[in-house]
Amino acid sequence: MGTPAAAEDDATSRDELAPDAAPAQWEADVVLRDGATMHIRPISPDDAEALADFHAAQSERSQYLRFFAPMPRLSPSDVHRFTNVDHDRRVALVLTEGPSIRGVGRYDVVEDGTAEVAFAVADSEQGRGLGSILLEHVVAAARERGVHTFVADVLPDNTQMIRVFSDAGYEVRSRYDDGVVAIEIPLRSTGRSWEVLAERERRAESLSMHTLTAARGAVVVALDESGRAMASRVLARARAAAGEGGTIPLVAVGDLDPAGVPHVADVTAMEEAVPDLVEGADLDLAVVAGEPARVVGVVPRLRSLGVRSLVVLTGGFAIGPGRELQLDLLRATRLAGLRVLGPASYGVLGRGPAGSYDLTLADPALGVDGGAPAREVGGRGVGVFAQTREAALALRRGAANRRLPEVAVVAAGNRIDVSGNDTMQGWSADDRIGVGIVHLQTLGNARKFTRVARRLSVDRALVVLTSATTAVATLPGHAVATSPLPPSVIDSVLAQAGALPARSVAEALDLAAVALTQPTPDGVRVALVATSHSLAATLSATARASGLTPVGPVVVLDSGPVDARERLQGVVLDEDVDAVVVAAADVLGGVDAELVEAVAAAAAADADRPWVAWVSGVHGLDDRLRRGEHVLPAVGSLDVAARSVALRAAAAARRDDDVGALLEPDGTDPLAARATLADVAPTATSGDSVDLDPARAADLLGTYGIEVLLPRAVDVPVESSDDDVAEAAVALARQVGHPVALKAADDVLRHRADLGGVRLDLRDDDDVAAAVHQVRERSREVLGRQCALEVQAMAEPGVAVVVHGGEDPVYGPVVSLGVGGDASEILGDRTYRVAPVTARDVATMITDLRAAARLTGDRGLTPVDTAALADLLARVAALVDDLPQIAALELNPVIVAREGLAVAGARVTLRAPSRLDAGRRTLPRPGAEGAAGAP
Repeated sequence: MGTPAAAEDDATSRDELAPDAAPAQWEADVVLRDGATMHIRPISPDDAEALADFHAAQSERSQYLRFFAPMPRLSPSDVHRFTNVDHDRRVALVLTEGPSIRGVGRYDVVEDGTAEVAFAVADSEQGRGLGSILLEHVVAAARERGVHTFVADVLPDNTQMIRVFSDAGYEVRSRYDDGVVAIEIPLRSTGRSWEVLAERERRAESLSMHTLTAARGAVVVALDESGRAMASRVLARARAAAGEGGTIPLVAVGDLDPAGVPHVADVTAMEEAVPDLVEGADLDLAVVAGEPARVVGVVPRLRSLGVRSLVVLTGGFAIGPGRELQLDLLRATRLAGLRVLGPASYGVLGRGPAGSYDLTLADPALGVDGGAPAREVGGRGVGVFAQTREAALALRRGAANRRLPEVAVVAAGNRIDVSGNDTMQGWSADDRIGVGIVHLQTLGNARKFTRVARRLSVDRALVVLTSATTAVATLPGHAVATSPLPPSVIDSVLAQAGALPARSVAEALDLAAVALTQPTPDGVRVALVATSHSLAATLSATARASGLTPVGPVVVLDSGPVDARERLQGVVLDEDVDAVVVAAADVLGGVDAELVEAVAAAAAADADRPWVAWVSGVHGLDDRLRRGEHVLPAVGSLDVAARSVALRAAAAARRDDDVGALLEPDGTDPLAARATLADVAPTATSGDSVDLDPARAADLLGTYGIEVLLPRAVDVPVESSDDDVAEAAVALARQVGHPVALKAADDVLRHRADLGGVRLDLRDDDDVAAAVHQVRERSREVLGRQCALEVQAMAEPGVAVVVHGGEDPVYGPVVSLGVGGDASEILGDRTYRVAPVTARDVATMITDLRAAARLTGDRGLTPVDTAALADLLARVAALVDDLPQIAALELNPVIVAREGLAVAGARVTLRAPSRLDAGRRTLPRPGAEGAAGAP
């Protein structure tokens, strides 16, 4: 696919730059359409022989389409030209499998901002998605190098080349000329291109998880004495949990008591002995325990058995020499094409074609020691992802106590490969997952998490439990970045993703029970039912505090079972409520069986509307609250009962608004923005940050339709007398035109009218002169010194807000909003969103502020132009999304008037880009920060 050889020859002669080092982020492991993995990296001179072999193996037709002429072999000069690039104006990436090249994507700059592009994929690999992978990575590299348009000449019957772009969501412009189709492709991301990327990513990653959570067979290996106890525990749990539907073929290897499981005692003999024991069964999955070096060493043996997923139970990889062995393990599994869960994993629970399997460290008696087993609800159950063993243990015990049906459990441990994002991608293709619970103790790639979680939560509930370490600290063995933003940002990320945030393990499980068994509420109007007047008062207050709207008085069931049934029937018939919350307690400490029966019957009769109950002495999916296939969930507190309704109603409202609604503001010009920064943007090797001067910052913002009122400095020495400064300020104000604002040009006093650093609406010379004396006096009092002053044209009166944006090491491109002054500076009243954003994202940034009334006009205040503010937020989000080199952007103050707004100050800081999720699909890189997965 691509451009004739002559064009590349011309491009080479035009540009003979010495090679630069290729950026580290251009090398990655990737998941293909069928779930298999390959490696992508920049080409190098060492690839000469492999490239020649790749070309020679291509069919005559593929060679002709690529070079417009028969070319059975590449000449030595061709090979040299194609493998020697400068990684700037001439870039080439190769997809490799072992030593062999399977695909090549390249571009050659023909003029600033425009490059000729070409792709070639091995005939043997067609249909596996290599072309789309190459496209994503070549486009991302081009954007980093300032290329905004690809061009190519293709033969008319080379429809594959054109389709690779159009299928990816890009606009393709084409014209026919002299037997050749000339195509031009602007490289700007669009909502459509993001949707295509997300769907391709979802399909590939869900398939790559298949051999972990839907394995056809498994082998459990104790590599040495240190791994014997854990491997034995997994075998015991697997036997105890085997259900009536059967389980997958299982083989034990090493010094283990097999207890009826086919067994190979000698680890070194398993390649020869294991296949004979399972009669041709496919062993997709291996669960391994042992010393770290032995775990790394056994990977090739496992691959020879056909294993595609590896669970590493043992630790020892987190500190000291183990950290290098952890990288060795990731390299070895990448080379073998295996996904790896762990190290220090709790194990995996799944269901394959032959049946379910529980290959975890759970107590063999957990959930199977008497009583009826947990029953799936409508053929669906709960999926669980946890990072640490302790979290997995707590979630599984809690689920068993509530008789909550688990259909998939993934416990990531050190999370060097399989992550929460991978797990959610797998759930998206598994109809058995009705609710997902994700326990995040660290966060690697929040931008991808938001995208994946938003997609998953469209058709099932997602409950997310965070901890004090999430995004701000690391766990042993986890190579993830941390964020300088406040921990509260994670709440905004979860809301943006449509997830249900849980505050504890118990609440996470209760929310999952409600979401699994009850329909989604249409709103927040609730009928409240209680068994006493005192309980009714508490329930009513709790509901209101959770954001619910009680309809009518609380229905009190205190007159016996007959009266209770009649009153409950009235609740069932009430069409003016969206949900029902029940609170029932027996003052004698038992369970009122007749009352519980009446409540369960009423809930079952009203099955199209959600009911939630708190019943003393009853918890979870109890048979006493079950009628036929319907079960009323009993949660652990009144607070959780009310909160479950409020959270699900809010998530549903976001989903209804958000599907397919990524904002693309008009009048934005990424090319002009990059050109504005071309001579000042820092590089990866410089490591420095750059603060833009006010004029260039204004120019940059102007490329995205954001106009800045630039202040003008009062050009006299700071140590001048007050009268001399006042005289200069008066003259400057006349040039600007009254009314003006006078500001202290110091970080402490800048924009702080409450500290006396700003004087507004100065309408004549006397006002300006008086303001100079006042601000300089405040400068002496607050700073102990004088500072420079600035004069600025006045905006229309309104409410001052502060908008921030920039690239965060964890969350990626973030935009935030706060009302100016103490509300945001001291009280931290700010809202945050991760770009790209939807219309609802920016709207709720405004309404979610505690000080929102100052903008929306509630409580008798004058409303301001929130539509203009939402547009500004969308433009800032687009800017920081398109330009990852913007480390920090501050618009302060932004004066939002009754009509329109004015940006009265802007600061921009640049840093070399290092975005984890840059529009290309990758797996974690060995040794890279963030290599522990995301999240």
